Amino acid sequence: MNILALAAHPDDIEFMCAGTLILLKERGHAITMATVNNGSCGSATLPPDEIARIRALEARRAAELIGATYDCVGIPDLESVFDNPTRRKVSELMRCAQPDIVLTISPGDYMVDHEIANLLARDATFTATLGNYSTGAPHPAPIIKRLPYLYYFSTVEGLDHFGQDVFLDIITDISSVMDKKAAMLCCHASQREWLRHEHGMDEYVEFMQRQSKHLGARRGYAFGEGFRQHRGHAYPRDNILEKLLAQKP
Repeated sequence: MNILALAAHPDDIEFMCAGTLILLKERGHAITMATVNNGSCGSATLPPDEIARIRALEARRAAELIGATYDCVGIPDLESVFDNPTRRKVSELMRCAQPDIVLTISPGDYMVDHEIANLLARDATFTATLGNYSTGAPHPAPIIKRLPYLYYFSTVEGLDHFGQDVFLDIITDISSVMDKKAAMLCCHASQREWLRHEHGMDEYVEFMQRQSKHLGARRGYAFGEGFRQHRGHAYPRDNILEKLLAQKP
């Protein structure tokens, strides 16, 4: 199967669902990692174009660690809007990936870039199936033939806007691949340094580990990642993610 993980910024995927992607890759599935935003605000010292270039390289290296590909819609950080030009770009990315399963940001995550990435991803799972919906790409990819399975990974800290736990349908056991997940996150060296500058401490990998430990503890795992499934009208409703992960590598 083709799996698309679509988030807002480079490193969001590594924080929130990379362990599950590693497990799926071990089971023979094709993985595309993609972001709406290009990371242009992720530096205290470098200009936007330079840090965006660096962050694309870091994201690509992280994807290559597991044999995945990386793509980016290219919207500057903090400039995400749910408008028709952006919708067309994300729909074209969706068609290029041809996903059977889409993993994306949860509704109600902590910042607007994340919330808009959620809207764009969900919208594109539908628009990408419509033959009369033109993306305007010079060499457009073919439409996807059916609505993909759609999952939202947990919010940062597993909390909604009101500090309440986000409901999760499935928590995956990523204990066996935690080292590789951490290695993927460490590919984003520019963000680790930026957070050290912003917070005066190295909270990058440690924060991710605490998050994963907290989620895993809900099911008795050392480390976990959480998801809830979109089961609205016309979307597939069987829990394919759980079925795929139950298979032996």
